[in-house]
Amino acid sequence: MITRLNPDTLAKNPAFSQIAVVEPPTQLIFVGGQNSVNAAGGIVGEDIASQTRQTLDNVVAALEAAGATLRDVVKMTIYVVQGQNMQDGYAAISRYTELGTDPPTISVIVVAGLANPNFLIEMDAVAAIGVEQTV
Repeated sequence: MITRLNPDTLAKNPAFSQIAVVEPPTQLIFVGGQNSVNAAGGIVGEDIASQTRQTLDNVVAALEAAGATLRDVVKMTIYVVQGQNMQDGYAAISRYTELGTDPPTISVIVVAGLANPNFLIEMDAVAAIGVEQTV
C-alpha cells in the first residue's frame, strides 16, 4: 500500500506529493535512467516536449515489464539539461492522466549534460507493488 501525504505544514502542488509511505508487504521496482531513445535505438525528438513524451513512454514500458504502472510510482527523479523550458516538458507529462490526484514524489535536477549530448531529459523511478504472500 502506498500512502501519499501533503501535510498542511508544507506547500501543496497538484503535480507531486510531498511524502510517499510504502507499507509492507511490497515489491520495490527500480527503473534506471530512461531517455528519449526508442526501441530501435534512435533518439526521438530534438525538443524537450517530444523527448519528454518518449522518455516517459520508456518509463511506462519498463514499469509494465515489471508488472507496475505509473500509479505505482513512489519516487521519480527527472534530470533536465540546463536551459530547457520544463513547462513544455510538464505539458508533455500531463497526458498521463494516471498520475491523477495521487502523483508520486518528484525531484527535478538541472544538469549540464547527459550521457549523449543530444539528450535533453532523463527520468528514473521507484515503484512499489503488492507481493502475494505464500503460506
